[in-house]
Amino acid sequence: MNQRTVAEASRPTRPGPAARRVGSPCDPATGVTRSLLAYGVLAGPTYLLVSLAQALSRDGFDLTRHAWSLLANGAFGWIQITNLVLTGLMTGAFALGLHRVPPAGPGATWAPRLMGAYAVSLVAAGAFRADPALGFPAGTPEVGAPVTWHGTLHFVAGGIGFGCLVAACLILGRRFSTEERRGWAVLSRLTGVLFLAGFVAMAASAGSTWGNLAFTAAVVLAWAWMSAVAAHLYRRTAPGH
Repeated sequence: MNQRTVAEASRPTRPGPAARRVGSPCDPATGVTRSLLAYGVLAGPTYLLVSLAQALSRDGFDLTRHAWSLLANGAFGWIQITNLVLTGLMTGAFALGLHRVPPAGPGATWAPRLMGAYAVSLVAAGAFRADPALGFPAGTPEVGAPVTWHGTLHFVAGGIGFGCLVAACLILGRRFSTEERRGWAVLSRLTGVLFLAGFVAMAASAGSTWGNLAFTAAVVLAWAWMSAVAAHLYRRTAPGH
């Protein structure tokens, strides 16, 4: 081996594009994916804190009787409308991140699609305001409030979106099960089942306290689940994982 060959062999080589992509903290694709997943972490706390702040401060709103969607009515209804649209967009970003994370396998196709459909339903729920009901806002009759076209579309959007959310929970539960992540599998399936039960309780109870509180608890659980899953996938997408 001559001196030129020895020099070339000892010279540091510059990694190619493929080598730089794998496990690189500066990888643009990984950075985009993690940013999208981060919106999934933030969506739940944003929705819950903004809704709770209004529920505790709006005159006539009763947490035990009124669904949070009713906050879209009244002089300050624009706050809840914005909250629904903003968290819908955040959930849509999470759905895109979810699409970029899992390899081929159970849930790789349908989990992101279902979460995306849920995101669209949130935006639609903000665009089509819920009808006033149960005495809120002030002046609304306790029973017999008129049903409007936008109130009907709000209910339809919510029903479709909630169904997609339940299905996404169950599909991701199956996904985690195949990965032998039993804790995440149980949490995902349990969230889907309990959320469905909470929605049915609210629809069947005709505005009773127990039905409304059951659904409120289910909503809190579902948002907490989404934030936890998004954070879990965010950490898994970090370089070296």
